[in-house]
Amino acid sequence: MFVFYIIFSCLFAFFLPAELKKQEGPEADILIKNGRIIDGTGNSWFYGDVAIKGDQILAVSTSLNMRAKKIIDAQKKVIAPGFIDVHTHIEGDEKTSPKAENFIYDGVTSIITGNCGLSNTDMQKYFRHLDSLKVSVNIGSFIGHNDVRKAVMQMANRKPTPEELQAMENLVEKAMLEGAVGFSTGLIYTPGTYANTSEVVSLAKVTAKYQGVYTSHIRNETNKIFEAIDEALNIGRKTGMPVQVSHFKIGKPNWNRSNETLAMIIKAREEGMEVTIDQYPYTASSTTIYTLIPSWALAGGQDSISYRFRKPAIRKKIIAEMVNDMKRRQRTDFSYVVVAHFEPNTAYNGKNISQINTLLNRPKTIPAEIETILDLAEKASAQMVFHSMNEADVEYIMKYPFTMITSDGGIREFGKGVPHPRSYGTNARVLGHYVRDRKIIGLEDAVRRMTSLPAQKFNLIDRGLLKKGMIADIVVFDPKTIKDLSTFEKPHAYSQGVKYVLVNGKLTLEEGKHNGVRNGTILYGPGYQKNK
Repeated sequence: MFVFYIIFSCLFAFFLPAELKKQEGPEADILIKNGRIIDGTGNSWFYGDVAIKGDQILAVSTSLNMRAKKIIDAQKKVIAPGFIDVHTHIEGDEKTSPKAENFIYDGVTSIITGNCGLSNTDMQKYFRHLDSLKVSVNIGSFIGHNDVRKAVMQMANRKPTPEELQAMENLVEKAMLEGAVGFSTGLIYTPGTYANTSEVVSLAKVTAKYQGVYTSHIRNETNKIFEAIDEALNIGRKTGMPVQVSHFKIGKPNWNRSNETLAMIIKAREEGMEVTIDQYPYTASSTTIYTLIPSWALAGGQDSISYRFRKPAIRKKIIAEMVNDMKRRQRTDFSYVVVAHFEPNTAYNGKNISQINTLLNRPKTIPAEIETILDLAEKASAQMVFHSMNEADVEYIMKYPFTMITSDGGIREFGKGVPHPRSYGTNARVLGHYVRDRKIIGLEDAVRRMTSLPAQKFNLIDRGLLKKGMIADIVVFDPKTIKDLSTFEKPHAYSQGVKYVLVNGKLTLEEGKHNGVRNGTILYGPGYQKNK
């Protein structure tokens, strides 16, 4: 009887209907089926399915027959790793807009802030703050040189004493142990611009001990760009660190010379340096109004700035330097500089300096427009948009295979100010305009630039690929309809074409709508992992 039972059981199992056999094996939480899988490696897409269990990818295959609590039919749209934006500025925005909708609608699941030398200096406190907010995207941070210097030396325009340098090194080391991914500089901004190369090298060497990356908004991106790139590369040579040159671009008077600037990066890589670059796909940048003013005039804080601006002889000297700088930039007016946000008078938002100058009934001359700039800058650090680049250079830089796609943007409060559209549409613009329409780069390569390339560079070892065991940060988008809708005139518009976004295994965007889920986590650097 026992033998008969065993034989019967085996025969019954053999003749089970196919529908019941599919119920065998592990159960997924989410199964995304019938998609064009672009896995992040740069390899060709293939039709297949992706299964998610908890916060991890359970399986990726051409066909997955398994049970799932939720099944999503991708309908032959692209399934890709969530996009990783390694150059953002979100400090302060997380609290007002923790859903980070502008990033989620653009397919971004992970961001790194603290760029351009601007960051929190207490990483532990900052990360705890992020944990309490429960933001929709994953967040990592650099430790920023400008704020480290400010914490020790305020706005002093001088070399640090040995004691001050040691204090800065201590702050950098503490930040690396608390999870910073690397060390960033903004050598165009105060007080970082007052530092010489040796100071930066000393601080970067501390980061190097914890496998951090050195990333830099270089000292000059216009008439002295070649010297500035060389400085960044030399810092990498002296520290032995991986280098990332931020928002790689070229302004007047060096338009159409991106082949020469990029050649410097290529040569350094051929020599064995791990150097890469990032780029936002626009011909305009965005930063503060202070970058138009000689850095020496900004030393010492707001009281010192006001004193210099109001002292006739000093003001005259400032204006003369700015006039000469305009000649070097080959500019005849400041119409290329537009106010994004000016708190004391929001009526100026969206207007350029020439227009504001006219509203103030001033002459249409460069010196008069500089007077307008100084008046604005004395009241507040206005955020500006600078229409200063050349489309030919943008496309040439984009073709380079080690150019990452980044926004240089923040979490935007919908409807506030007239910000740069890059915060809303960077990835969709690349995939729609430059991949589909202009065919500047291929689809698989574009996804690689947004996923595995930044993940590898910044030690995000469990993200950036669609592979079993990796964290389930996933985006599903339609390559035929993906498009950026944000413009310089009307920037507050979310990208279209992204259908689903998963962050750490949780659906955050469903059928093109943010569902309110805030499942982001902290992206700790290797120093934290080693010393936790």
